[in-house]
Amino acid sequence: MSIGKLTRVPLRTVWKHEAYDFTTWLEENIDVLNEVLDFNLSSAEREKAAGNFSVDLVGEDENGNTVVIENQLEKSDHDHLGKVLTYLAALDARAAVWIVARPRPEHIKAITWLNEATSTPFYLIQVEAIRIGDSAPAPLLTRITGPSAEARAAGAKKKDLSERHEIRERFWVGLLDVAKSKSKLHSRISPGPKNWIGTGSGVQGLRWNYAVRQHDVQVELYIDRGEVDVNASLFEQLIAHKEAVESSFGDSLDWQRLEGKKACRVRYTLEIGGWRDEEKWPVIAESAVDAMLRLEKALGGRVKALKLD
Repeated sequence: MSIGKLTRVPLRTVWKHEAYDFTTWLEENIDVLNEVLDFNLSSAEREKAAGNFSVDLVGEDENGNTVVIENQLEKSDHDHLGKVLTYLAALDARAAVWIVARPRPEHIKAITWLNEATSTPFYLIQVEAIRIGDSAPAPLLTRITGPSAEARAAGAKKKDLSERHEIRERFWVGLLDVAKSKSKLHSRISPGPKNWIGTGSGVQGLRWNYAVRQHDVQVELYIDRGEVDVNASLFEQLIAHKEAVESSFGDSLDWQRLEGKKACRVRYTLEIGGWRDEEKWPVIAESAVDAMLRLEKALGGRVKALKLD
């Protein structure tokens, strides 16, 4: 059995003009595009007006929804990406298909992001022309990126993280307002999106931290001078005074050596609500700041008296 050799043919030798040749051919052979989409286009029309612009092709899916198709027989560029978005909005289309000769990595990333961030399906398709031996040239369409369950899941995760960041930053604004009204301990700290904020203790590597989760908040002395043995030594010096420290604090503390990790901590958890419990934020802030001030009072002097190697 003889096997032919596949070779690629320059696109402009097959379709000399993007609008007159390629777009016309695609309109008449829309089934070729359907092979790389996850839905079927039942019809396509050329050069349909979208405001002051003209879309290369406007198709309809099986349910009669509008699909815009933008063709580019060159390397993808920002101008055509902008056209895709403009046409999509102008025609209130259900999906967008961008066909290019050579997709740039940044445009692959952009279309992937659009599929994650929006409910509108975006497809980036590469078009090539090939032949086997002396055969007539044939089109080869390859789906580079498009919508998927994984993309939607990633988009939902990113949206959730973005919402968490925004909510946590608002939580810290309220807590820091309370903290700054009662002490200078965290007076130079700004709110941020992380699940913790902290300030130095006056000893390098030891910090007074607040941490918040969905339904609880913690105050802690965090110990990390960069070396496991050093951190462990400082922790042992402090836990030797556990009874006196807890008596001063007014409650039991969670002394965490964090075996297998570099850092150590002394933590107190308030199970009265967290960043998900917005209606409780004023009470949470008051209680957390009170606990932090008691923790700093109980441990602050011993922190400054630590023997440092």
